[in-house]
Amino acid sequence: MTALRSYVQDRWHTPTDEGAPVHDAVTGEVIAHVSSAGVDMAAALHHARTVGGPELRALSFHRRAALLADLASYLRGHREELYTLSRTTGATLFDSKYDIDGGIRVVQHYAALGERELPGGDEGLVHVEGAQEGLSRDGSFLGGHILTPLRGAAIQINAYNFPVWAPLEKLAPALLAGVPSLVKPATQTCRLTSRLMELVVESGLLPPGSLQFICGSAGDLLDHVTEQDLVSFTGSAATAQRLRTHPAVVRQAVRFNAEADSVNCSVLGPDATPGTPEFELYVDQLVTEMTVKAGQKCTAIRRAIVPAELMDAVSEAAAARLAEVVVGNPTDPTVTMGALASLGQREEVRRCVKTLLDSARLVSGDPDRVDPVGADSERGAFLTPLLLRCDDPGATAPHEVEAFGPVSTLIPYTSPEHAVFLAAQGRGSLAASVVTGDPAFAREVVVGLAPWHGRVLVLDTESAKASTGHGSPLPALIHGGPGRAGGGEEMGGIRGVLHHMQRTAVQGGPGMLRALTGRA
Repeated sequence: MTALRSYVQDRWHTPTDEGAPVHDAVTGEVIAHVSSAGVDMAAALHHARTVGGPELRALSFHRRAALLADLASYLRGHREELYTLSRTTGATLFDSKYDIDGGIRVVQHYAALGERELPGGDEGLVHVEGAQEGLSRDGSFLGGHILTPLRGAAIQINAYNFPVWAPLEKLAPALLAGVPSLVKPATQTCRLTSRLMELVVESGLLPPGSLQFICGSAGDLLDHVTEQDLVSFTGSAATAQRLRTHPAVVRQAVRFNAEADSVNCSVLGPDATPGTPEFELYVDQLVTEMTVKAGQKCTAIRRAIVPAELMDAVSEAAAARLAEVVVGNPTDPTVTMGALASLGQREEVRRCVKTLLDSARLVSGDPDRVDPVGADSERGAFLTPLLLRCDDPGATAPHEVEAFGPVSTLIPYTSPEHAVFLAAQGRGSLAASVVTGDPAFAREVVVGLAPWHGRVLVLDTESAKASTGHGSPLPALIHGGPGRAGGGEEMGGIRGVLHHMQRTAVQGGPGMLRALTGRA
């Protein structure tokens, strides 16, 4: 049985104990064991700071961008291998491409961004932000802002749902900034992330110490952080809170970026009645968000907020679409939705659905029965898509409980203000969407949603063909959200790079600032 290795201090480490089993989400068989036993976390961080950081900072921004471009090309050549391994996570080929191709595109984006937006000098230490400010009448005293790479390590703790995209979207901006990364994947799907990291190392493209990989528990990793390190976390709100308040993180004022679970919503405009294109777009998007990755997307639609008078129409149309979904083994070409990541995750979703059913009723699906194509319903982590209907918008559970799977709840609203109020009951979300052909309605609702959401999609017939959809993070736009969603931001183009750098105000004479910044 394969014991997944960690990669620390530029060498592979085999765990000193058997560790925890990793199961195939489709068949239930044990495909690997995972443990970080024997890894010296303090030594790994020291190696990042003393070897990886200097190696990266010795390269110009443009050279680091070129490394990312080469890495994206290398990974693109190994996609088929990753697709095959991705099936063990329960993913269909469509899901796998969403994860794997999407992650590679993020690396490509940051390669191009580094070439386009960062300085091209011989050294990669200083990025000048904005124009200089005159601080004296005669122009002999000026001020401005520079950004320099942190002298620590970027600790990247990832969730299980995107085992390729998630580590790559954190790794790329850190490397471009000149900060070494320590990647920690989630156990359920770490077999795929482990192979991804092996490929990155095998490419031979990255400088020594710039990438380390911890497979298994993080152990005492956070005990050893310093004020120059930063932590990026994706996962549950409860875990984010625990890590954020770790004594060393608090004591050293360590930068902590969290992207946590949230009950994202999609609002249907009252103009989008049955027969209109926007009505069809709404139903299609809802079903897509419920079934892609078996609903295991941090941005998936958990609350479908629709006009009260359209509840029946949306319910019937969505149920009809969901009846066409084929659940089963991703290797079967007829299957359109695969498995959840683990049997434990399926039980967690069932527990959440049971809570939701205290104030809602099922419209489609059965949480306790599933007949997967080409698979065993007890051994594999399969679940039918579950559409619920809560006719009492004042019920609290639909706004608080996230069933992280193919689950969504219909909720009625009576006015634009009411729709905004209901959306805000999620206490902060990663993503929302508004589907309407009415610009006035869109403006009122989007302005109301914005303080509570990291991203809002407005969908109508004009943008439908080109739209990337409700739940697709894009490297040029921020990914994150306020409140329950973690209060952090990832990506966002150059913002994701600058997050790994220290902004410093500098003052001096024109000659000195010219020498420092390279600007006249």
